[in-house]
Amino acid sequence: MSITGATVRDWLHAYADGVAERRAELTQLDTAIGDGDHGTNMDRGMRKVVEKLDAQEGDDIGALLKSVGMTLVSTVGGAAGPLYGTFFLQLGSKAGGKEELDLAGWTEALDAAVTGVQARGKAQAEDKTMVDALLPALAALKAAEGEDLGDALRSSAAAAEEGMRATIPMEARKGRASYLGPRSVGHQDPGATSTHMLLDTAAKAFG
Repeated sequence: MSITGATVRDWLHAYADGVAERRAELTQLDTAIGDGDHGTNMDRGMRKVVEKLDAQEGDDIGALLKSVGMTLVSTVGGAAGPLYGTFFLQLGSKAGGKEELDLAGWTEALDAAVTGVQARGKAQAEDKTMVDALLPALAALKAAEGEDLGDALRSSAAAAEEGMRATIPMEARKGRASYLGPRSVGHQDPGATSTHMLLDTAAKAFG
């Protein structure tokens, strides 16, 4: 079992559908501690991603992912555009020229993507950001070395979900939510939520 250009396309189409379905939920989460536009922005960006992918030929995974990153940077407002854009650009850089990825290749690409997001947003664990979903997901993948790809991806998605839920009692230390101080406690981070959705969709598309 491996990740291919075709399954990457399936993943991103499915994620776009999921974001559209849960746009109001993501916006509601962001209204509580942010600008209230995360759902709208991500939905707009992923619609553009699908348009771009449908017009793009070839199965070079890196080229597909870099295209996604550039599209998100140019169409998604707020912090999500640069962060998700960086995520996909770094993911694509590691997968450049490849039409197939195994678990080790995906783990290496995700590691680069998480590093890029942290460098861009200057966020650490427990800052109440998308990083709180990404870091456990990456750790679960590394711990699953040698396992079946599908099982490893499901473990990674489950870890991202735990990380997402763990943001609820946190006080935000980065982004617009940090302005609220203690009032940010008790709310699930919208970026961690859309990140869990992304990795959960990957597990279903690739596994």
